[in-house]
Amino acid sequence: MAAPTTVATPARPDGRPGAIDRPGRWIDRWEPEDPAFWAGGGRRVARRNLVISVFAEFLGFCVWALWSIVVPQLPAAGFTLTTDQMFWLIAVPSLVGATLRIPYTLAVPVFGGRNWTMVSAGLLLIPTLTMAFVVQRPETSFGVMLFVAALAGFGGGNFASSMANISFFFPEKEKGAALGWNAAGGNVGTAAVQLAVPLVITAGAGVALQRAGLVFVPFVVLAVFLAWRFMDNLSAAKADPRTFVVAVKEPHTWVISFLYIGTFGSFIGFSGAFPTLLAGQFPEVSLSLAFLGALVGSVTRPLGGILADRVGGAVVTVCCYAMMIVGALGAISALGRHSFGLFFASFLVLFVATGVGNGSVYRMIPAAFRVAGAGRDLAATAKAAAGCIGIAGAVGAFGGFLIPRGFAMSTSMTGSLVAALWVFVGAYAVMAVVTWAVYARRGTAMRAARV
Repeated sequence: MAAPTTVATPARPDGRPGAIDRPGRWIDRWEPEDPAFWAGGGRRVARRNLVISVFAEFLGFCVWALWSIVVPQLPAAGFTLTTDQMFWLIAVPSLVGATLRIPYTLAVPVFGGRNWTMVSAGLLLIPTLTMAFVVQRPETSFGVMLFVAALAGFGGGNFASSMANISFFFPEKEKGAALGWNAAGGNVGTAAVQLAVPLVITAGAGVALQRAGLVFVPFVVLAVFLAWRFMDNLSAAKADPRTFVVAVKEPHTWVISFLYIGTFGSFIGFSGAFPTLLAGQFPEVSLSLAFLGALVGSVTRPLGGILADRVGGAVVTVCCYAMMIVGALGAISALGRHSFGLFFASFLVLFVATGVGNGSVYRMIPAAFRVAGAGRDLAATAKAAAGCIGIAGAVGAFGGFLIPRGFAMSTSMTGSLVAALWVFVGAYAVMAVVTWAVYARRGTAMRAARV
């Protein structure tokens, strides 16, 4: 009989093992809040899992955003698509990814973080290989193309399960930094795919769109191997579905989810649409510049949390919505002048504002629930906040569907992007007012607590 798989885990000061290991790299005792346990090897195990998780999530975001950079190239490959159809191909991965976020979160305690990372990373082979197949066949029906694009939504679910898994490994004092690195590492995948894919598909003669999917296959296989070989499952990783039930009943869950549509939803939506917007409005400009939008939106996310810690998340969020209004108005002006420089700069402002806003809104959640739950059971308040994080992440991601569809409807009905941008201006103004009225208005408990 084969010897069971064991995992090197830290020893406790009293000589007892820090964990009881079972086949499948299961750790039965995990005590990150114990300083001796953490210093004696717990930190090393947690960081190893974090590094591999970041890599797997990075690939998830790459696949989730893959169609955003492939769609503008489809006409050159012989496909005949309307503007509305192109925006559908961009929007549907966000719709599927948003829908998968809550079930992916619940999958971690059911299957184990290591096991689910292997499964969720392996699932990325389906959208990459099917894309490589259909983009070589211009006769493919739009319905089939839409179905294949929807499969890229598997990558969107990875974020939720990765964040849920890593949260169990770290002590409270280090959890924020760990989750910040995990989120930023994933978000950068959107920029990476928009930078790398145009170079890959045009290497040599012509446009080889199938390479857009095939180039990720070896990396996906590597991620599955690394998760199998080096990650761990925690028996202590238990998600309580009741947290979602508690959060659903809390009005702040829905207010914050609405605000997150404006920040994270705008980031995903603009990231997906930006290459197609550039190709349609400024065909003379290289698509290789499109990655800069997603890049600045990703790297500025931690700044939102830092600023929110100092002056309050609500104040930072209101300022971000104001910046987003300025960016959208700049884009409207640029379209009227046909000024690429102003258009590009305006969208960079939008991306920076969405990135900072992502960090500040997330920072608002625990603070808002502490104030709202004053005088109530602390455990129930913590459960409501945890559920809100999951719900807001899922609802916010639907903005990645709404933004491209808004551009499509605007183009179909008016022949221009301007109408959609005006709608976005109005939406950001409403979100700014809601943020101020609920969380930043002087004389309120929320303002006093610097939510």
